[in-house]
Amino acid sequence: MGAREDMYGLFTSVNEINLTDDQDGQSAKEGTHKKNISTSYDLQARMSKKGILWNWGYHDEQVAKEINDRIPGFLDYDTDGFSEELYFAALREVPFDLDGYADKFVLEVGCGLGEGLNFLSRVVDAKSMIGLDLSDQAIRRANASLSRRGLRYVQGDAEHLPFEDGEVDVLVNIESAHNYPSLETFLREVARVLKPGGYFTHVDLYTTQRHAFLTRLQEKDLGLEWVLDRDISAQVQAAIHGRLAPDGSFHKALREQRVGAVQRHMAKRVGPEAVGGSFAGYTDSGSTRLLKKMGVLPSQFMPPVDSYRHYVAQRI
Repeated sequence: MGAREDMYGLFTSVNEINLTDDQDGQSAKEGTHKKNISTSYDLQARMSKKGILWNWGYHDEQVAKEINDRIPGFLDYDTDGFSEELYFAALREVPFDLDGYADKFVLEVGCGLGEGLNFLSRVVDAKSMIGLDLSDQAIRRANASLSRRGLRYVQGDAEHLPFEDGEVDVLVNIESAHNYPSLETFLREVARVLKPGGYFTHVDLYTTQRHAFLTRLQEKDLGLEWVLDRDISAQVQAAIHGRLAPDGSFHKALREQRVGAVQRHMAKRVGPEAVGGSFAGYTDSGSTRLLKKMGVLPSQFMPPVDSYRHYVAQRI
């Protein structure tokens, strides 16, 4: 994930994320990178409101209808539904019947506060669902508020998954892998823990360089057969526009927060960029550009994202 907040106000630095290429062999730098990511998400775990599920979102009327058919009224309370749509869209492309998960083990890597996997546990009735995240605070909070029989959360490293070979039926990875120092190491771990015939569903934001790098990795013998490569930028941009509309959840959350005038002004100007606004065509306001020039804000919250993509691979 990139810049994040309680939902839209407490922005964290994203200058450590890796949207270009692997940092070949730079173990010290990788260690610092992971520590910074973990510290950032530890802070967010302590400050986020209960029920927050955060990603840039996804919107497609058919997907929203399918969710509502499985969970009637899911849009009626506490959510704009866009983040849930992204999770549902990721899972529906796995070629298992959504009603056939009774014997399946579903693992989410990069689960954050656990709300995404908690949502999926309402979509499918799996034998076991486990969320893994680098942030210890996020995992503590997820277990305290969400865990129950068949659903739990563990602290761990995406590049060193604490699971046995061939243990997982479906591995879910949503808007998280750009935080990992080595995408190749992660993909090798994915292949190791998946059962033969198991599926990996991966959604993330991509620069042109990052996409080219993944394309080269797909040509390697990683034990994965790639069966879907879909550009979902339009659906993600639709969700961002929905959130940033005058009656959308961004402005609603801003109105509900008890913050000072200066903080409110900054959140209103900077917030759209932090929630994917640049990717959806929103530009900096004059005041935002001034704050960047003064050094109050980083010159760029996110590297320029060219596409938002969904991949599915099967373990050979």
